[in-house]
Amino acid sequence: MKVMIRRSAAGILSAYVAKKDLEEPIVSHEKPDLWGGTVTLANDWVLALPEMPEGTSLPITVEARRLSGD
Repeated sequence: MKVMIRRSAAGILSAYVAKKDLEEPIVSHEKPDLWGGTVTLANDWVLALPEMPEGTSLPITVEARRLSGD
């Protein structure tokens, strides 16, 4: 699924899924640089993000895979 990852002015990471009209804060991520691991959203969805180069600028739309969540 296409997911837009962005950082708010306050520094909070969030994920927006247009197909579901869903925007949720990212509450944890597996890897320090975010890419190539999993992230957990506030609604308990776990998404696998693709590998991206270090320093990839935000906002960015990526193809993510939902691993769990309602």
